[in-house]
Amino acid sequence: MIWGATGLPFSIPKALRGAIFLGEFIYSYYRLTVLVIVIVTVLGAWLLLYRTPFGMIVRAGTRDPEMVRVLGISLRPVLTSIFALGIAFAALAGVMSAPLAGVQPAMGTEILTAAFVVVVIGGLGSFWGVICAGALVGIARGITVLIYPPATEASMYALMILVLLLRPRGLMGERFERLE
Repeated sequence: MIWGATGLPFSIPKALRGAIFLGEFIYSYYRLTVLVIVIVTVLGAWLLLYRTPFGMIVRAGTRDPEMVRVLGISLRPVLTSIFALGIAFAALAGVMSAPLAGVQPAMGTEILTAAFVVVVIGGLGSFWGVICAGALVGIARGITVLIYPPATEASMYALMILVLLLRPRGLMGERFERLE
């Protein structure tokens, strides 16, 4: 109501403007900074979920919440903090993508389908599967843009179909006995 429905420009911070030239490749400082922040965030999330007692409770709570409750651990605050962490990651992603895509009320809906495709390709329950799937989808879309730009969106769906035909649970998804 105050700013309107159109996107607002959001400029790159002055300290991160410019580019690095490596041969024929040009890398912007801002995109390299975003890459470093993403790597640190992913490693931090992995360390939290796989190398701490908190992460052990989260993983156990997602697999067998009744057993965790029997052990006397309340899952509500743990899962609430995981939800808050997810919100913090979404906010970080929004702030980092603002200079690249602009700020608008529906800026997250543009990547919602791609995020779903990445999770399906990576496999449910697989941390590194989703990371690999995100890289694969990015590479597939990047190559498709160079070869045949109108098929860019379709390339990620074709990749998803190919992965699901060859491996129905995704790249690194867990096997669920009830489903197979």
